[in-house]
Amino acid sequence: MDTILLIALAGLIAAAILGGALILSRRDRTPPQSGPAPEFVALSERLAALAEQQATAQAQFAQSLQLQERALAKTLEERLAAVTTRIGETLEKTGKQQETTLGELKERLVRIDAAQKNIVDLSSQVVGLQDILSNKQARGAFGEIQLRDLVEAVLPPSAYSFQTTVGDNKRVDCLLVLPNPPGPIGIDAKFPLESYRALRAAETDDARKLAARAFSADVLRHIADIAEKYIVPGQTADAAMMFLPSEAVYAELHANFGDVVEKSYRAKVFIVSPTTLWATLNTVRAVMKDVRMKEAAGVIQNEVMTMLQDVARLDDRVGKLQNHFRQADDDLRNIRISTDKVTKRGERITDLQLADDTDPKAGAADDPADLLGTAPLLRKVE
Repeated sequence: MDTILLIALAGLIAAAILGGALILSRRDRTPPQSGPAPEFVALSERLAALAEQQATAQAQFAQSLQLQERALAKTLEERLAAVTTRIGETLEKTGKQQETTLGELKERLVRIDAAQKNIVDLSSQVVGLQDILSNKQARGAFGEIQLRDLVEAVLPPSAYSFQTTVGDNKRVDCLLVLPNPPGPIGIDAKFPLESYRALRAAETDDARKLAARAFSADVLRHIADIAEKYIVPGQTADAAMMFLPSEAVYAELHANFGDVVEKSYRAKVFIVSPTTLWATLNTVRAVMKDVRMKEAAGVIQNEVMTMLQDVARLDDRVGKLQNHFRQADDDLRNIRISTDKVTKRGERITDLQLADDTDPKAGAADDPADLLGTAPLLRKVE
């Protein structure tokens, strides 16, 4: 706006200068006169009018600029207040979000610390477990505890026993008490772990072959011991089970030692892991349940036969009682007939009209009953 005003003022000044120059040039060409020239007077008047108009326009323009400036300042103030309010709200919201995020982060850090502590404890426990499994007796106890937990979780107490003596004073870790056939089945919870560790730790092909040979020999030796100790003809079933508490050992056997698994099948010693033993125990429970249902079905059948005999006896007695009721009904009907006859005859006697004694036609010795013809009826009643 100021630039436009300056340009307008410069134009007016330039117009005034140009008009003055023209007047001076005309004065030089024309002879002097006694008074001012008419053109000069008109130009002066015009310049005065233009100056006045310019001043008025300038005042109006300044007032308009002032109003626009105030409106612009007000708009800027409102927008600045709105922006300030929005910035404040955004900052407050951001502060709350940051506070919430920091709280969650703090909680997660606490959880991470707790998890890290648990991991440290677990690592120490794993080291302790490795120490336990490195000892044969401790490893056997670990396998027995896991075997006990699985068996107790699936089967009823009457279906198993632990540390039971079979055969020639041989103590089996667990004996499944099953009906014949197949009979009781023994489960051994010991497993060869040293050779498996050596197999997993082997780095070269030669070392791996030697470890695999040793591992296979240990498993086969263990299978032979189980078949010899826990398969007793006439006392146990013709099969036994070798429980491996480690799924990794079980997977290694079935993945890379198929010949060992086949030899265990031929020896009637079945290798089971925690997962397969759980499935086997559930199958055993189903078989025992079926046996109990068959036994219960026999008992139920005998009871039903006895109940049918009782029902036949009851039907015979009901028939006899019905005959008694029928005879009593006949007797009651005969009694009713007799009472009806007696009632009718009593009514006849009541309706009897005796003849007048003064009647000359009636004889003194005549019986009224004879006159009515009811003498035989009265005698029968007497």
